[in-house]
Amino acid sequence: MHHDPLPQIASQMNAMGQFARAASRAMAAASTAKKNQVLADLAQRLNQNRAALVQANLKDIKAAEAAGSDAAFIDRLKLNDKVIDGMIAGVKQIHDLADPIGEISGLQQQPSGIRVGRMRVPIGVIGIIYESRPNVTVDAAALCIKAGNATVLRGGSEAFHSNTALAEFIGQSLAAAGLPSTAVQCLQTTDREAVGAMIRLDQYIDVIVPRGGKSLIERISREATIPVIKHLDGVCHCYIDSHADVEKAIRVADNAKTQRYSPCNTMETLLVHDSMVEKALMPLVKIYLEKKVELRVCPRTRSALEQLGLATSSLVDATEEDWRTEYLAPILSIRLVKDLDEAIDHIETHGSHHTDTILTEHHGHAMRFIREVDSASVMINASTRFADGFEFGLGAEIGISTNKLHARGPVGLEGLTTQKFVVFGNGETRS
Repeated sequence: MHHDPLPQIASQMNAMGQFARAASRAMAAASTAKKNQVLADLAQRLNQNRAALVQANLKDIKAAEAAGSDAAFIDRLKLNDKVIDGMIAGVKQIHDLADPIGEISGLQQQPSGIRVGRMRVPIGVIGIIYESRPNVTVDAAALCIKAGNATVLRGGSEAFHSNTALAEFIGQSLAAAGLPSTAVQCLQTTDREAVGAMIRLDQYIDVIVPRGGKSLIERISREATIPVIKHLDGVCHCYIDSHADVEKAIRVADNAKTQRYSPCNTMETLLVHDSMVEKALMPLVKIYLEKKVELRVCPRTRSALEQLGLATSSLVDATEEDWRTEYLAPILSIRLVKDLDEAIDHIETHGSHHTDTILTEHHGHAMRFIREVDSASVMINASTRFADGFEFGLGAEIGISTNKLHARGPVGLEGLTTQKFVVFGNGETRS
């Protein structure tokens, strides 16, 4: 249930929106050299101001400790030299990416004499709402700057001092290059009301990108009057087909689950063709159990593995809920299927349209899988863990989208741009 925000917050957000809209025009007109100057300056500024950043961050850490936050939470919040190095490397990497803005493609002569093409342009004003990790402030701002957008950032209240300090340095770098420092604005309030006001500023903000937990994203999707680029769940599947190369299948299915448990592109359900139980599934089960992964299985999987001599106690019975759950933990659900159709049906019924892969040497099966599985990333003989902007060659990413419109899959620089039609004429008139 949303209610109108407090008057002072509404007017503050309104002012920020107006500043952002005005700044977006200067950003859209800025040359590649100017935008790169901002990023080079920012990398240097972060390096020179490490002590100030750590000081500001310490206020956030102390507040988190006083509030009784757990160690993992505090770890995500921490700005130490290693995290600052990572931020600087990220800014330099975005500096080195090709500038997509102004590129004209598909120019074609029409019978009337005009030539019609498309030009890549910034979206305008991007609102980014995120939780805990302060490095998102720098990543998000740098991507938006390079793509010629203005941005309004709302970090988590737990990182307030860190984000404010980072935003201050970003503003200084913009001003040093002669661009409006208001091109990147950080909300100066920890009030939750501000999020509600921000996601309804549709006359100033063009798109919202939420980065954070499912509840945050659900709330924003429900209440925003602005388009949202998002993904809610990463229920990712690997399907080991009857024509899989066993060695490849074992290597990929192990990596997709155990390389890291917390990312959204980690496999949560393993689908295995009946004929591959002994050759592929049994060796995989041994690997998973050795790595202390809890296995939740369908009845057919249980009886097939027990017939091969696996102890009953090493398996848990999967519930209907398990097929739809993103564990982000060392837990894996496993289901046997009789053919490719059953595998695709399972993914379409229970998946979240994020990332799914097939392990097969059968060209027809591979092509059917990538055509019929309706996910943002579909793969053949590769780990789902590759679904990210950096691995896809987009340089950096602002997030992953399971939307159908505008951006889908990992969202890099290009996802923060749009296209407009351009027409080159020579005095033609329409008859």
